[in-house]
Amino acid sequence: MKIAKIVRKAREQSRLTALDFAVGIFDDFIELHGDRSFRDDGAVIGGIGWLGHQAVTVVGIQKGKSLQDNLNRNFGQPHPEGYRKALRLMKQAEKFGRPIVTFINTAGAYPGVGAEERGQGEAIARNLMEMSDLKVPIIAIIIGEGGSGGALALAVADRVWMLENSIYAVLSPEGFASILWKDGSRAMEAAELMKITSHELLDMEVVDQVISEAGLSSKELLAQVKYELSTELERLKGLELNQLLEERYQRFRKY
Repeated sequence: MKIAKIVRKAREQSRLTALDFAVGIFDDFIELHGDRSFRDDGAVIGGIGWLGHQAVTVVGIQKGKSLQDNLNRNFGQPHPEGYRKALRLMKQAEKFGRPIVTFINTAGAYPGVGAEERGQGEAIARNLMEMSDLKVPIIAIIIGEGGSGGALALAVADRVWMLENSIYAVLSPEGFASILWKDGSRAMEAAELMKITSHELLDMEVVDQVISEAGLSSKELLAQVKYELSTELERLKGLELNQLLEERYQRFRKY
């Protein structure tokens, strides 16, 4: 089944991570840490790098490449402090006029007791509100899984792109099948109904562009994404601020 293959590829541990994209695309990338309130969250990475002659703020959700790395990064499921770190860096980008690029790969925000006590819902909601009005260009790229509000908290952007073998949905196929049929084993059947693949979402205008992965090495994929980012950021920088914000607002209102 084709959908099963795409879901499997989207979740592969060997996929390029947000940090791989940050270091591979942006020159002199410097990682920044902490939300200035509670602690640093390893599931969210962020920092500043150069794209040509333009300084860019980069934020991403980071899955691990090994079991220990995944434990340190909570399997790419951010706590509220991760989203608050992301917002701190995005507000800093706005202050200094830097465009923002986000890389998203998460099954969803972490639903643990501690995360809820520290305001997981509020942290996500604040990101949605603040990102909708940030006065700099924003491009979001789903590089693996785009799971629910945990992904959307970094995806309120002027352009939302997906890598070809990635998925984006309000819920995992397993969760969908459990709710609909009380049977999580029917996940791939659910995935067919959910329309979570990149080309389906492009057809529905949920995303703006699909970046092909077919036959590309990691190095070639990084070069392709870098080229697309450079081109699109130049285009977005040419827009009047009022037009940029209005188009972003209308992009999400149309649903």
